Amino acid sequence: MDIDVRGPRFGAAVTTALLAVVLITGSVWLLAWQTLAFALGAAGGVGRSPYGWLFRTAVRPRIGPPSEFEAPEPPRFAQAVGLVFAGLGLVGYTLGPQWLGLAAAGAALAAAFLNAAFGYCLGCEMYLLVRRATVRAQ
Repeated sequence: MDIDVRGPRFGAAVTTALLAVVLITGSVWLLAWQTLAFALGAAGGVGRSPYGWLFRTAVRPRIGPPSEFEAPEPPRFAQAVGLVFAGLGLVGYTLGPQWLGLAAAGAALAAAFLNAAFGYCLGCEMYLLVRRATVRAQ
C-alpha cells in the first residue's frame, strides 16, 4: 500500500532540526534518539517510526487527505541509509574520532534537509538505482 508523500517529508523536517541541534551541541543522546528513529523506520517502514506516528496522529488530520502517494520501499531504504550514518555518528561521538561523528551527522543532516526542503530523497534515489541495476543484471 502506498504512503502519503507528506509523511516522509515531515519526518525529514524533524530530523533536520534534530540533527542541527546535534551538530551545534554535540549531544550524543539526541543522536542516539535519531538513530533509534531511523532503526524503527528501517525495520517497520516510515509509518512505524516516531515521526511517522506523529505525522499520522497530529499533523495529517489537520491538513486533510493526501493528493500524492509513493511506494513505501524507497523511504524505508532511506531510513536504513540514515541509520548507517547516524550509527557512524554515534561511534564517532562516543569512541572517536570526533570528526567521524561530525561528518556522519552532517551528511545525514544534508540528506534530511534536501528531503524536507525540496522533496529530494537521496536514500530513495539510491534505492531506485540499486533496483534498476538489479533488474538489468537479471
